[in-house]
Amino acid sequence: MKVESITLHRIGMPLVRPFETSFGRETERDVLLVHLVTDVAEGWGECVAGSSPAYSSEYVDGCALVIEHHLAPRIFAAHDLRAADLGRLLAPVVGHRMAKAALEAAVLDAELRASGLSFSERLGAVRTEVDCGVSVGISTSIDELLDEVQGYVDSGYRRIKLKIKPGWDLEPVARVRELLGPDAALQVDANTAYTRADIAHLRELDTADLLLIEQPFDEEDIASHVALADAIRTPVCLDESIVSASVAVEAIDRGATSIINIKPGRVGGYLPAVAIHDVCVERSVPVWCGGMLETGIGRAMNVALAALPGFTLPGDTSASDRYYAEDLTEPFVLHEGRLTVPTGPGSGVTVRTDLVAAWARSAPTVLHP
Repeated sequence: MKVESITLHRIGMPLVRPFETSFGRETERDVLLVHLVTDVAEGWGECVAGSSPAYSSEYVDGCALVIEHHLAPRIFAAHDLRAADLGRLLAPVVGHRMAKAALEAAVLDAELRASGLSFSERLGAVRTEVDCGVSVGISTSIDELLDEVQGYVDSGYRRIKLKIKPGWDLEPVARVRELLGPDAALQVDANTAYTRADIAHLRELDTADLLLIEQPFDEEDIASHVALADAIRTPVCLDESIVSASVAVEAIDRGATSIINIKPGRVGGYLPAVAIHDVCVERSVPVWCGGMLETGIGRAMNVALAALPGFTLPGDTSASDRYYAEDLTEPFVLHEGRLTVPTGPGSGVTVRTDLVAAWARSAPTVLHP
């Protein structure tokens, strides 16, 4: 393909309820969309970076600038662009995986629409539906938390994930376990909020019979995750630490993790995500698809990824109404705790350009060769 233009859209998506983690509280998602036009088809991608560099060093303003000034020129210079070549093409720009992932998604979408293939076919999906979990933010009270969790249970979600932080962990987890019963799938996500000094405290979570504890320590502190894995019965899952297949192999081999959360935006795109999936399958390490409050654009692609064989645990691929009253694409609706994998060309969904325009925070930035 030859890329003719790249348009960056900045929109604000109101959340149906505030979402709080150890990093902060969100009431609206600041979304950067990439619309790519080629000589054969168009494609859309979604950047998962937040509005501030709290979850990661990347943030929306920075992603827009690095795409405009460093990544887009390299794409425009390619005379025969293929998604498989993007890793090599963009490698001279160090890091900026979320920005690269947004561009890769748009390139893949256009490439697959031109060929008539779906994301699920291209990535290697083996299922037509995926089991869905839901991520529950930190609440203002335990009663509010229990009400929210009960609502998700009533909706049919197959796994509950609780965000935790120091001061909001043992009691909320115990109360939710009591609500759900002993056999329900329950896990927790710490988003790097703890230190090695908290290992004895985190060991008390063993009584809740959790599926896993996700990323309790700093993403660069692999050694403390090894120590935690040795000290507790609950499986340790890594998220922010895993940025590539090689890092995944090292973390597994060192005993820092026995489960891995794969977020395409965090690792640089869907093709790098498949590479991580593949090395985990080779080592019999289960993976699941994490979520970053994606709109229907990113959700469609995540659902396709979650249909690969190694994704044996429910992911954070929740229905559209978990986060948004109205989505940028046709809504994803939960059916008996599952979402259907799109089968149409590319992402398989249609972007509502009327909403992109209506929710715009600023005029689009249109880039040309």
